Amino acid sequence: MLGVASTAQFNSWDKPRVVAGTAETIANSLSEGEWLRLSAGEGTKGPRLFEWAYLELADLDPEELGAPPGLGIWTRGLLIRRRPADGELAFFTTWCPVGTSLDTLVRVEGRRWAIEDAFETAKNELRLDHNETRSWHGWHRHVSLVMLAFALLAVIRHKAETVTAPQKTMRKETPPWSDGRYRRSGGSPTVWPCATSNLPS
Repeated sequence: MLGVASTAQFNSWDKPRVVAGTAETIANSLSEGEWLRLSAGEGTKGPRLFEWAYLELADLDPEELGAPPGLGIWTRGLLIRRRPADGELAFFTTWCPVGTSLDTLVRVEGRRWAIEDAFETAKNELRLDHNETRSWHGWHRHVSLVMLAFALLAVIRHKAETVTAPQKTMRKETPPWSDGRYRRSGGSPTVWPCATSNLPS
């Protein structure tokens, strides 16, 4: 799945429905009955609900494009996402096994949010974008080390959240004289020398 601009051109062939034009033009030609509201996954404020439309463009054999044998027939398609609040559109070109459901495509698109969130966290917390490399190898090593550290921290956090905290035990109150703060022997006076207010004048 790949995000594309609204001006990207799409055409169908060998399909009952003829699709031709820019992604935005195709989206505007759809009827309301062709949109389905589905969640793209859980977000920080609950399910991320959008309206979706999917158009199959062509069925192709991946072997003809150089893929290894045994994959079967795949479908090229156009997935359109519409935000219910303001009608903002987003477009994705898809390449998936024939018969892939819209639910599956929406779930795959929803993963993009988690990936982008992970990269943003890696930039802020682990300086993913702080490198001054001059070669691809240097950049690749920097990114690999940062993402390895990010994965390690994610595992540690997950384990920390699943570990049950030990139960607190009642602590027995310790007498004040047992910790060396002060002692009073049997021969000590009941009234301290400094308490002179009760002494006769």
